[in-house]
Amino acid sequence: MQMLSDFFLSNTENVLTLLFFLGCWWGYAWYAQYNSRRKACLVSVLHQYRMAWMSRLLKRDNRIADTSVMANLERSSLFFASSSLIIIAGLFTAFNYSEIAIDVISEFYVRAPNSSHEWELKIVMLVVIFAYAFFTFTWSVRQYNFCSVLVGSAPLASERGTSEEERESYALHMAKVCSLAANQFNYGLRAYYFAMAFCGWFIGPYFCMVSSLCVVLVLYRREFRSKTFKTLNRGLVIKEHAS
Repeated sequence: MQMLSDFFLSNTENVLTLLFFLGCWWGYAWYAQYNSRRKACLVSVLHQYRMAWMSRLLKRDNRIADTSVMANLERSSLFFASSSLIIIAGLFTAFNYSEIAIDVISEFYVRAPNSSHEWELKIVMLVVIFAYAFFTFTWSVRQYNFCSVLVGSAPLASERGTSEEERESYALHMAKVCSLAANQFNYGLRAYYFAMAFCGWFIGPYFCMVSSLCVVLVLYRREFRSKTFKTLNRGLVIKEHAS
C-alpha cells in the first residue's frame, strides 16, 4: 500500500492517466448499456435473434443442433477464461524481469517506467484486469450451463398440456438467460481490449490515454456502426415484415 500511495502522490500524471483509463472503460460500459435500451445495437438485435431461436426450439423435438450451438458458445467462454489464467501466470513471471524490461523500453526513446516499483505496480494492475476477465468469463460459462439445463427441460413440441402462452414465456426466459451469458462474455472481451490499452502505459501516460480512446472508438463502431450490426438489424427487419 505504501508503494501504491507513493507512486500516485509523487506523480499527478499517473493519477490523471488512471482516472482517464477508468473513465473510458466504465464510461463506455455505462453508455453501451444505457443506449442498448433506447436504440438498436448488437446487444439488442442479438437478443431478438435469441428470442426467435428459443421460440423455434420449442416447436421441434429434435434439438441436437441447438445443444451443439450452446456447447460452442460455452467453449468460447472457456477458452478465454483459461487464456486469462495463462496471461496472469505470465504477468507474475514478468516481475523478475523489471530491470531488463525498463532498459529495453528506454532504448526506444519513450517514457519508460521510472523504477522497478512502478513497473511492478503496473503489472499488478494488469493482473487485476485479467482476474476480472477470468471471473467474468467463468460466470458466462455457468450461465450458458444454466441455459443448457433450460433447453434440456423445455417442453417438447409434441408434448400435450402446455399452452402457447407458457411456451412463449419459457422461450423468453431461455433467451434472457442466454443473453445474460452473452453479455458477461462481452464484458470479458471488453476487459481484454482495455488491457491492451493499459499496456500503452508502460511506454508513457499519453500512450495509455490515446490507446484508451482508440479502444472506445473501436468498440463503439463495432457495436453501433459496424456492417455486421447493420446486416443483422436489416435481417431482423426483413423477418418482421415477412411475419
